[in-house]
Amino acid sequence: MKKAEFIGNIADSASLTKADADRAVSAVISEITKCLANNDSLTIFGFGTFSTYARAEKKGRNPQDGSEITIPASTGIRFKPAKALKDAVN
Repeated sequence: MKKAEFIGNIADSASLTKADADRAVSAVISEITKCLANNDSLTIFGFGTFSTYARAEKKGRNPQDGSEITIPASTGIRFKPAKALKDAVN
């Protein structure tokens, strides 16, 4: 499903215009992004928990020439689904 279809489904189920649904979805995504950028976790009851974790710097290999490279440290994102979401999918 693409974002436009997702927004259309939300607009239909919540009796909103597509423009209002688009603003709502964009606001939710923006707030999740801000929360994770501050290294906070976000729990949405019945849906799941978004959190961040630190990835350490590590050594790797360039696949083209086999030379050793350093892969820089970064922050990863995790999502742990809630039991209700797991049950709905299964």
